[in-house]
Amino acid sequence: MAGTAIERTQGHSVTAEVTAEVAAGIAPQSLLRSDFEFALPPELIAQHPAEPREAARLLLVGAGRCTDTIIAELPAQFREGDVLVLNDTRVLKARLRGQKDSGGAVEILLERVLSERHALVLLRTSHAPRPGVRLAFFAAASGARRYGATVIERRDDLFTLAFDEPIEQVLDAAGEVPLPPYIHHAPDARDAQHYQTVYARAPGAVAAPTAGLHLTRELLARLQARGVQIAYLTLHVGAGTFQPVRCERLAEHRMHKERYEVPAATATLINEARAAGRRIIAVGTTSVRALESSMREGQVSPGPGETALFIVPGFAFQCVDGLLTNFHLPGSTLLMLVSAFAGVERIRSAYQHAIAARYRFFSYGDAMLLARAAPERRE
Repeated sequence: MAGTAIERTQGHSVTAEVTAEVAAGIAPQSLLRSDFEFALPPELIAQHPAEPREAARLLLVGAGRCTDTIIAELPAQFREGDVLVLNDTRVLKARLRGQKDSGGAVEILLERVLSERHALVLLRTSHAPRPGVRLAFFAAASGARRYGATVIERRDDLFTLAFDEPIEQVLDAAGEVPLPPYIHHAPDARDAQHYQTVYARAPGAVAAPTAGLHLTRELLARLQARGVQIAYLTLHVGAGTFQPVRCERLAEHRMHKERYEVPAATATLINEARAAGRRIIAVGTTSVRALESSMREGQVSPGPGETALFIVPGFAFQCVDGLLTNFHLPGSTLLMLVSAFAGVERIRSAYQHAIAARYRFFSYGDAMLLARAAPERRE
């Protein structure tokens, strides 16, 4: 990853102005998207998951060095009393293909279910439809059964649709597993299984919390046998996770809102662990965003919420001490988050190591385990 703005914020003290901007949810004016770009050989973009899941490679990223291992060896990195936080969202069959009443092809990716028959969607077609336009989607099994919807309104880059039948029924019959655009094969039965965590419970995501795809029930049992406590929260990953950062200055970027919920039992467990000086390890950037968004007066606050938190270098983490995460796209908000968490230079070195060692990248790729960087000293 090349650039100068990151090096300024990481290599020197974070200014009070930068700290205030980040705390307010605004990326500092000095940060640029191009600071988070890097060259990735396309053959390193994983098209299929590792089998078994625990066979995926794992890069341990510590101060001053990187260590190669595999997911199966993950329990050795944990201590008794650590709390491992998992996002139990369940991926919907959220992609629908069909046509407009004019005959033109249309593809939608569900962003959010608003009611039994109403949803916000990303819509791909040759011409943006006006309110009142009818859409038809076809059941994958036969192609004969049609499911109708009407365009209600446009909200920036999203559209509100009203379906003729319950959305759950339409998705079950006509929906596809919403594989990311950099995975080039059509989704099949294997993807229906592997693009879902083994602990997925609450339907609502349109993309998987991919760090969790590496975990198996057996691995979780081994962690618990070491005295690790498992906690769950829910953040429904939205279609915005596929949207690139289009502006060069990060201060101009706005995140899509995502719904989350922290159960009372999870909040209590984490708050007690933090008070006792025990570590909180998040699985995936979604868990990090939910936890950091839920902080109120130094405590994790239980309950539902919405977050548009944009975490960039300079962000003061309050809750999470460690992070299991995949390798992320160049210029993405997720790469910015992990750079904020572990330190820009440390992430730069880790990605250089991973590319040289031929790690597999993105949703079906390998993972790394990060320790939170110590806060920078301020003058």
